[in-house]
Amino acid sequence: MVERNVDPTAGLVQVRTGSERAVLESFLDFHRGTVLRKLRGLSETDAARRLVPSATTVAGLVKHLTLVERNWFSALLDPGSVVVLTTEESALASFALADEDTVERLAAAYEAECDRSRTVAARFDLDHVVPQPQLGEVSLRWILVHMIEETARHAGHADILRELTDGSTGAF
Repeated sequence: MVERNVDPTAGLVQVRTGSERAVLESFLDFHRGTVLRKLRGLSETDAARRLVPSATTVAGLVKHLTLVERNWFSALLDPGSVVVLTTEESALASFALADEDTVERLAAAYEAECDRSRTVAARFDLDHVVPQPQLGEVSLRWILVHMIEETARHAGHADILRELTDGSTGAF
């Protein structure tokens, strides 16, 4: 059995050998941790600052990824627990910040949703298939790979925004 570190602040991909699942989950946890490291340490103003023409902010990215986690894991693998986003418009709206969206609240909500995603996904094997409204059917393997891609892409966005804010770069 491979021991896997799910500490979102660990800073390294923790599984380099082991099962396919352990490697996939480790990469996803690495990118989840990167997103949190980009958010933490920012002031409320800097986390919400728009530095690009779109409405993308570091805080907005974390809020969006919290909803993405919920939609791909809980909504699909634990039907009835939440509503799945079905339009591009509603996905874009998930970046919008409210007054109560502080750095700590957003980080805590994201961590809690990631924990919930891990718990829900752990009940199924990688070949488990579920219906998905836009794609027909997807496997848990597909969901994990998609979430690695989605989270890594937004971690890159957060890295650029953080560099523009205070000069810090990289995954750590």
